[in-house]
Amino acid sequence: MESLRLRLWSENDLELLHAANTPAMTAHLNGPETEEQIVERQARYLRLVASGEARMFVIEDGAGASLGSIGYWRMDWREEPALETGWFVRPEAQGRGVASRVLALVIDDAREHRGDRRFLTAFPGVDNPASNGVCRRNGFALAGAFTEEFRGAELTVNEWVLDLTA
Repeated sequence: MESLRLRLWSENDLELLHAANTPAMTAHLNGPETEEQIVERQARYLRLVASGEARMFVIEDGAGASLGSIGYWRMDWREEPALETGWFVRPEAQGRGVASRVLALVIDDAREHRGDRRFLTAFPGVDNPASNGVCRRNGFALAGAFTEEFRGAELTVNEWVLDLTA
């Protein structure tokens, strides 16, 4: 099994956001973002990592090649302080268990840095079996599903939750 590591997001990681902004990679997110939105996402990641409000990572293989991204950020879930996680893996690295393995690393990191936040949540699209499987394999419980507007269209997501204190 290849070795994987997480590296905190840096100013040199804009290319990774562009790599993930294809129609295929955003099919479960209502499509690609504009260039302006990508630049804002990069600035937001840097700002949130610097302030400690989020921990965004680049997924790297043993040779230091970027395979994708994963992270978590503060939010409120069911009127309680929580953390939300999200990820993507480049197409050439998909199907090898990368997302499941790095989510396990992120869970450990979230437990260490959670502060007053008990729950880690994830909201993959109901039509995204791979990401839903990643949640299931990492011990998240399916709490339901809901529909909201995302990137200008309705998106129905599953609501997964993990108790970080367990």
